[in-house]
Amino acid sequence: MARLRDPETGCPWDLEQDFRSIAPYTIEEAYEVAEAIDRGDLSHLREELGDLLLQVVFHARMAEEAGAFDFEAVATGITDKMVRRHPHVFGDAAVATAAAQTAAWEAHKQEERQTAGAAAVLAGVGLALPALLRAHKLCKRASRVGFDWPDAAGARLKVVEELAELADAEQSADSAAIEEEVGDLLFATANLARKLGVNPEEALRRANHKFEGRFAMVEGEVRARGGDWSAFDLDTLDEFWALAKRRGASSTP
Repeated sequence: MARLRDPETGCPWDLEQDFRSIAPYTIEEAYEVAEAIDRGDLSHLREELGDLLLQVVFHARMAEEAGAFDFEAVATGITDKMVRRHPHVFGDAAVATAAAQTAAWEAHKQEERQTAGAAAVLAGVGLALPALLRAHKLCKRASRVGFDWPDAAGARLKVVEELAELADAEQSADSAAIEEEVGDLLFATANLARKLGVNPEEALRRANHKFEGRFAMVEGEVRARGGDWSAFDLDTLDEFWALAKRRGASSTP
């Protein structure tokens, strides 16, 4: 990377990059790692981990050029953090279960946030996270101080309430109000997913995959019958969809 970023002999494209321009690639590579894991493709996983590592190296190199930190500092920092957050492994503390370790981990993180001056309950929930995942994390963080439904029933009723408010907004034909209520509905759904022990981002990703698989089968039926979508009404397309479901086009990646 040092060669690629050399002002005299480096690559023009690499030299033009900065933290902001590289950030989208970093996010993309992380998702490609997750995709390789879902497929159980270890060969591809090795390749994608390399691509993700390159992103870390790229950011670290730009930081080194700016006199901020280097790759060694990144590695040292995460090593120190792992040691600090695992006193039951690297120290004398005792943790009996995985659940207890999770609680201890969160306590360590909260202590670190307070030490860094970020004592607010919702401080540090990444702004760059996908919105659905961020909603999940915001609700989870709020639950730590007791701001939470006692069970999934309350969260489920909140979803029903938000659906009713969305219907009211639709009646008003106020586009801003409709958008706001759709957002509230999605947020409430993310919170319900959390109460049910489901990661909403992961659930939606799998639902997307399921839809793609079933729709591909519907498209196959249309093509087998001439390929003209306009020749089929919604009822017929729905029959194709039901056929796709029966054929099992619902498998996750």
